[in-house]
Order: sequence, then structure tokens, then C-alpha cells
Amino acid sequence: MEHPINILERYWNFTEFKPNQEAIINAVIEGEDTFALLPTGGGKSLCFQIPALAKEGICIVISPLIALMKDQVQALNDKDIKAMALTSGISYNQLDTLLDNCIYGNYKFLYLSPERLQQELVQDRIKQMNVNLIAVDEAHCISQWGSDFRPAYKNIAILRQLQPTVNVIALTASAKPEVVNDIVKELDFIQPKIFKHSFYRPNLAYMVFHENDKYYRLETILKKHKASSIIYVRNRKLTLEVSSFLESKKITATYYHGGLANNEKDANMTQWMHNQKQVMVATNAFGMGIDKADVKTVIHLNLPESIESYFQEAGRVGRNGEKAFAVILKNNSDEVLVKNQFLNVLPTVNLVKQVYRKLCNYFQISYGEGEYQTFDFDFNTFCKTYDFSAILCYNALLLLDRNSVITLSNQFKNKVTAQYIISSAALFNYLETHQDFSLIVKSMLRMYGGIFDHETKINTHKVAEKASVTESALIQTLQQLERDDIMTLNLAKTDAQVTFIEPREDDKTINRMASIIEQQNKLKQQQVKAMLNYIENDSACKSMQLLAYFGETDIKPCGICSVCIKKTKTGKPEDLKSLKNRIIELLENGDKSSRQIIAALNTSDDSTKKVLKLLLEHNVVTITQTNTYKLSHL
Repeated sequence: MEHPINILERYWNFTEFKPNQEAIINAVIEGEDTFALLPTGGGKSLCFQIPALAKEGICIVISPLIALMKDQVQALNDKDIKAMALTSGISYNQLDTLLDNCIYGNYKFLYLSPERLQQELVQDRIKQMNVNLIAVDEAHCISQWGSDFRPAYKNIAILRQLQPTVNVIALTASAKPEVVNDIVKELDFIQPKIFKHSFYRPNLAYMVFHENDKYYRLETILKKHKASSIIYVRNRKLTLEVSSFLESKKITATYYHGGLANNEKDANMTQWMHNQKQVMVATNAFGMGIDKADVKTVIHLNLPESIESYFQEAGRVGRNGEKAFAVILKNNSDEVLVKNQFLNVLPTVNLVKQVYRKLCNYFQISYGEGEYQTFDFDFNTFCKTYDFSAILCYNALLLLDRNSVITLSNQFKNKVTAQYIISSAALFNYLETHQDFSLIVKSMLRMYGGIFDHETKINTHKVAEKASVTESALIQTLQQLERDDIMTLNLAKTDAQVTFIEPREDDKTINRMASIIEQQNKLKQQQVKAMLNYIENDSACKSMQLLAYFGETDIKPCGICSVCIKKTKTGKPEDLKSLKNRIIELLENGDKSSRQIIAALNTSDDSTKKVLKLLLEHNVVTITQTNTYKLSHL
């Protein structure tokens, strides 16, 4: 058997392992059931990939994230390691062929979603495979107390029955003690080897600042630390707003959210990865599989939904070992906003029942029918038809998806068909007076020769690309051509597809998952409460608060977080006296705003505001109509 370090060097060009990696790999190679709790950036995937490469046979990897599966498979294939992922949208015949390839084709990795394990064909073929390891990624999804519980993860127990002699490795980046115990129990581990790497990051300074003007503080931080940064915001609209604001302040920025086209995502990501843009402004859709060592700051402009998600997002900074900053900017309205965003949108059991029943009616599915039927789904029309709140309805559909009642896949596509209803001669006469349409029309004629004879399906992306226009400009032109009786046009917009996994049973279906829904709602409330406690607690070291949340006990103050720094700066009256004199001296030369004073004297916000308040109380300074400070005697 090849030594793990040789495999590491050959495929990944590393000459040494990260902390705990080698011990975990050795335990897996020795056939032990293994639990690995490693922080973000701790190199989780290598802990199962290297043992799998060292042993004969194929490794089965269970993962909940399709995008991450595809990324890992691509990365392995790029190294000439044979790997495949069984994602949605594969026909039965394709599935049959791919599984055969796993048995006879020297594949080393098979990535599956937990839902796939329900299929008899998949189970049957796994029995025939020479499996050397079962890896369960994002293992917290198996625990009801995990932040992303997926009932389908319970299917993993099937794998243990199909391959009873094969050991299992469970991996996660964030798990509380009760979650760890749950995982070990659910996966039926026998004398497990448990590896918990401390989440302590000595180079990472956790900062929480109360700011009335978050944008100003954002600007000052990014101009002070002119290095790669990530800013997390609440919604898609804000990604555009904040990146535009930063650009206006001469800070290069781009943006990322789930609604962008893939080519736009890739282009924006490339700019940031190659340091052509300093800042990536993103929703929480950003981050999966991101490994950029030189990120200096992660700033949360809005509060995260949980300590778990915050810790993962904050953990994307400082992977090069240099000092880095994880900053939360808060103000008085944040508590209300976070409750509105994460708690007031939790669907009740009754609402889930309503949404499911209406969904079945919408697609005219009879009781006892519908299994494995797929439909194009216009979400907005559905909500309007039944007067559902969009966000509550969407969350109800996600619950149905997670509980394997339906599969909801985002498509965001236009199905466009068109046909010219005038002669070619008449069309060219029309173009003489509408020359701005000429390039689009001619591009379509070159691409679709039969468009005069019959209704033709149009690829709007390719036409727009050929005519050098945006897709929306193309659609507008086509609509104008239709209004001018030049063509017939059918724009059938779908934003999703729904596949029903099981036959319709109305309340019976939802009653099976009622306790899960209620328990997950309770967990979400606890998580929001913990997040609010974290940002409000200014007496305990921020790093200690986070580590204690994840069950660590051997902890001490970090010395570099916002609380620790504040403590080292307090209790020095001579500093305040000196600052008072410096402010008075500065104001001798004219009025200044608090921001100008802070910038000129390079002082902290808190100290400056404290001294200004004292100077106002003693009538040494006054506030002008333009909100600047001036000396009273001037």
C-alpha cells in the first residue's frame, strides 16, 4: 500500500499534512469508524480521498450539496483520478450505465446525494461494488440538532447494511457536542475514533462594532486593510448596492448571489480570485468550496442566522496564517431585522399542509398518484394563485424538498419559440425602417433556417451572444417584432421544476414530518437567540464565546478581539486627557465633524465620542448646524 504522504505529494503537491489530517487518515486506513470535526479550511476532503486512493476499490461519498459534489469530482478528474457524481436529471438508462462503470471501470470515487440511496437500482449495484470506504460529508445533516438537518441522511444506514464490513468516516466543520453524539449513534459507529481539532484561530480577530453608519465604517475598514475581502449581506439587491457604493469610493468590488447566470458568477469569481477586485459582496450562497488563502477581512453587514453559519463564513479569512479580521457591524435595528428574516418566515405544520395540497391541485395530481412526475413550475404565479406569502411558501417547499416529498430544482430559464409570419422580402423591407433590429433578425435567420416555415425553438442566450446584445434587449426586440405583426412569439418563462417523489396523500404525508418541522423551528429560534447573545455580550472575549458554543472548555482570552482590545484600552485617564487636548488643538484651526477628528488624530470611535461628549457637557465645544464641532469661544 502506498504511503499517504506520497499520495499527497503526487496529486496535491503538498509535502506535509495539516494538523490532525495524518492521524485521521491512518485511522481510516486501519479500518476504524472515524469522526472528524475540522474547521473550515482544515482539509476535510483529503481525510477520505487519500485513504480511498491508498486502498483497492471505490469510495462512496455522501454529500448534500450538488454544487460541491460537482466541484470535487471536477477537481479529482483534473488530477486524472476517476470520479463521478450521480446528480439529478439522469435517466434510468444513464444511471444503469454509470453504475456499471463504477463496478467495472476502475472508478475511485462515487458521489451520491442521500436521496439516491432510496433507489433499488442504486442499492443493488452498490452491493456488487468493491467498496473500500464510505465517507459522509457535512455529517451534521444527519442530526435533528444539526443546523441543516436532512431526514434523507437517515438513508445512510442502508449503506452499512449493503456493505457491512466497510468502515465509515463522518466529516463536518461545525457541530455542537449533542450533534456529535447523534452522528455517532445514527451511523452505528463501533468504537469510533473521534478527532476534534480545536476551532481556535490565533490569527483571527473577531470584531463586533455598533455603527449607526455601517457604510462609512465599511469604507474605513477596507481602506485601512487594502487586501482581499468578503462582505456578506442579507439579499441579492444589497450585493449590487454595496458593490456600487464601494466602487464609488474607489474600492474595487464585485458581487455574487444565487440568481446570477453561471457565466456571470464565473466571471465575477475569477476577478476576485485573481485580485482584480479587492472585495466580493455576496449573499450566503457564496463560499462553498472557496479556498483563497489571502482573504484579510470578512465583514457581515447584516447578522447571520446562526453561530454555525457565522463561524463557517468567518473561517474563510486568514488561511495563510497572517492576522485577519472577522467583523460584524450591528445597529439598533438588527435584532428586529434578524427576527423578521429568520423567525417570522418559519412555516407551521398547517401551512406546509396547505402548500402541499395546493401544489398537488395546481398540477392536477389525484390522490395516490404523482410519483416521479416532473413539472415546470412558475413559483410567482403559484403564490399569486393561492395568495401565499412568497417567502413562507418557498420555505415550505424547501421543507418538502428536504423531507424527500418533492425535489425542487431552480431552472431560471426562458422557453422561447418564434416564427416569421411575413415573407422574407417583406421582412427586409421592414428592416429598412427598423435598422436597429437588423443584427438580431439576421443572426436569427442564420441560426434558424426554418423559422419562416414553422414554429422554432430559440436559444436566447446564443442569439444574444451572436448579435452582441444582452438577453433582455433581445427579448424586448422580439416582443416589438410580435407587436408589429412580423412574427409569432411564445415566451414561456419557468423559474423552477418540481418532481414529486411519492404519491399524493395530503395530510398523511405531512403528519409523518410534523415533529421534524416543529423541532427544526425550535432549533432555529435557539440559534437566532445565541447569535443575538453573541453580538450583545461585550464582557467576554469573542473567541471564547464562539469556542464555548461548540463545547470547548480549555480556552483563554484571545487578546485581539474587539472585547479584549477594549479591555486593554480602558482605565487610562491620562489617555483621555491627552486626547482632549489634541481635539481642542485641532479645532483651533476650524470646525470638524467627528469623522474628520477621528481620521486626523487616528483615534478610536469610542474614545473620541466619549471625550466629545465631555467637552459638550462642559461647554468647551458646541455643535454647528452642519453637525460639526467648534470651540465655544471662537
